[in-house]
Amino acid sequence: MAADTKSRMIAAAIGLLQRHGLAAMSFTEVLAESGAARGAIYHHFPGGKQQLALEAARQNAADVRGHLHELPDRTPREVVEAFLGNVRPVVQASAGGGGCAVAAVTIDGGAAIADQGSLLAVAAEGFAGWVGELTGKLTHAGMSSSRAADLATLMVVTLEGAHVLCRAAGSVAPFDRAAAAVLSAVPGPGGPGNDRGGARLG
Repeated sequence: MAADTKSRMIAAAIGLLQRHGLAAMSFTEVLAESGAARGAIYHHFPGGKQQLALEAARQNAADVRGHLHELPDRTPREVVEAFLGNVRPVVQASAGGGGCAVAAVTIDGGAAIADQGSLLAVAAEGFAGWVGELTGKLTHAGMSSSRAADLATLMVVTLEGAHVLCRAAGSVAPFDRAAAAVLSAVPGPGGPGNDRGGARLG
C-alpha cells in the first residue's frame, strides 16, 4: 500500500510537471490528484519538493525509454517513422498546454528547489538514455554507430523543441514540418549511413 501511494504521488507529479512546470507544481495538487494523505509527503519524500521532482523526472525518463525500447527496428526508416508516430500525440498535447516532465525540471523551480544541479543531472541522464536507446535501434537497423547517434540526437531534439514550439503556436504544425525534415535525413537502402550495403534495408 505504501509503495502504491508513492507511485500515485509520482504519477501525479509527472502530470503536473507536464502541465504546469516545476515552479507551479505543489504538494497540495499532488495530494489532490493522487488521493494521498498529507502525512505521506515527508514519509515518502523527506527531501521535499526537490526529491519528488527528481523521482518524477527519473520515472518519466525511464517510462519513455521503455516505450522507445519497444520500437521496431528492421530499417532506419521504420525506427524513425515509429518514433514520430508514437510521439505525435504527446506533442499534440503540448499544443493544448502540455509539456515534457523531464524538460520541466531543467527550468528554475524557485525557492523550494535547493539544488538545481541535481535536477539538471537527472534530466541530462534521461535524455542521454533516450538518445542511447534510439542509437541502438538505428545501429541494429543498419546504420553506423556515429550516424545513428547523430540521427537519434536529432530525433530527441526535435521532440523536445516541438513541445515548446507547438505549445506557443497552439498547433502541432511545427512538429509535422520538423518530422518531415527528420524523415528526409533517413538513409535509404545502400545510401549514406547504411554500413551494411543495404542488405538489411532491402
